[in-house]
Amino acid sequence: MNENVAALVPETALVAAAVCGLLAGSWLPRRRQWAIAVLAAAACVTGLVATALTMATGREQAVFSHTFVIDTATDAGRLTVLSALLLIVAMSSDAVRGHKRETEFHVLLLLTGAGTLVMIGANDLLTLFAGYLLASLPGYVLAAFAKDAAGTEAALKYYLFGALLGTTMLAGIALLYGAGGATLYGQLRIGLPTAGYGLVAVGLVAVLAGLLFKIGAVPAHFWVPDVTQGATAPVAAYVTTLPKIGGLIAGYRLLHQALPLSEVNWPLLLAVLAAVSMTWGNLAAFFQTSAERLLAYSTISQVGYLLMALSVATRSDLAQRSLLFYLAAYALTNLGAFAVVTALPGARSLEDYRGLARHRPGLAAVLLVCLLGLVGTPPTGVFLGKLEVFSAAVDGGCTWLAALAVANTVASLFYYLRWLAPVFRPPGDTPDRHALAGTLTACTAYTAGAASLLLGLVGGAVLPLMTGPLLR
Repeated sequence: MNENVAALVPETALVAAAVCGLLAGSWLPRRRQWAIAVLAAAACVTGLVATALTMATGREQAVFSHTFVIDTATDAGRLTVLSALLLIVAMSSDAVRGHKRETEFHVLLLLTGAGTLVMIGANDLLTLFAGYLLASLPGYVLAAFAKDAAGTEAALKYYLFGALLGTTMLAGIALLYGAGGATLYGQLRIGLPTAGYGLVAVGLVAVLAGLLFKIGAVPAHFWVPDVTQGATAPVAAYVTTLPKIGGLIAGYRLLHQALPLSEVNWPLLLAVLAAVSMTWGNLAAFFQTSAERLLAYSTISQVGYLLMALSVATRSDLAQRSLLFYLAAYALTNLGAFAVVTALPGARSLEDYRGLARHRPGLAAVLLVCLLGLVGTPPTGVFLGKLEVFSAAVDGGCTWLAALAVANTVASLFYYLRWLAPVFRPPGDTPDRHALAGTLTACTAYTAGAASLLLGLVGGAVLPLMTGPLLR
């Protein structure tokens, strides 16, 4: 039995920093609680270094009775989550500096990040659900962090949907355990093909319901626009990024490892959900006037593209690397767009960005890169990610889905240009709307935008790193 605790350095670093930060924050004066943000950033850097060393040495392993695995998907997911978490800590620092709950904000971010990492490496249904809970509960609190009417409503909707679909997911785990006689994916792979079709189908749909809530896909998407608009901008950036990384990689591992031989036609189910998600997200975003709400529907459509990789998880060798690369590219690009929104707290509607190119040319350039990047414009990372996902869909026999995705990609250009058009118009009479929240937030936007471009340029060297077998 392998119980190598050193294999869990990234997860341990986040949890340890959260505990130490909570204790230290109880004694630090308010003016010095910025030290907890530094501690959170140090924990992320520690996890990134540990993951890089694991990838360099090729130390793939299954630990704690095979309930958690460290392989290519885990390493890539760790790098994406920790990098995204580091950017969120940086972009939120100006917004929460001096806040009476500044320590709690960063502690909650660390805990939800740790839960996301557990979901990514989970090789057991119970471990998956434990990670789901750890990733979810702090998120509900973060949604209500501002303690205003909009934040409270957002948190309530987020919690109610999470509680309902989390309970549904737990019931599905119980059904799959009853059908397969185990919770480990490797054992379910053997037991589920001989189990009753109906029992496996209902159990799988129930488990997927929880994961669909986590990633904000149709039909579990109703909370996304309200939470994104009601929560603070840094929290909205977290909600639309980190849960998707954990939920999608966890879903891919579950389907690929536990259900490849099942008679349940889950590839068709996921293909339909992908098609509906990308189409509904685009249609709903067309006439939005709020920047946060537009990004909320944008993220629903992006989930549709990402679900394409899951629908061909066992049918194409390109599925894994396309999913992992697309997630990394999406995280950087989406966080770059939200960093601009966070840096300009006075700009709430699309029209408020009028004249931004004149007042803040650097932020206007980042917004241009990130919004066109979300469309899939070369040479950004999302362009290469979409190209890989579309290729995987065609290779897996879902040509119709790839064609629909291309049509949706072209259509999405409309609402992104609706946001960019005011940016390059002559300035209005209210330049105060372009007042910066802080220098660090603006630097975070520049970093994310540059990283999105860089990932697209060096994608050919990165893609091979995301190709490798999943451990059982």
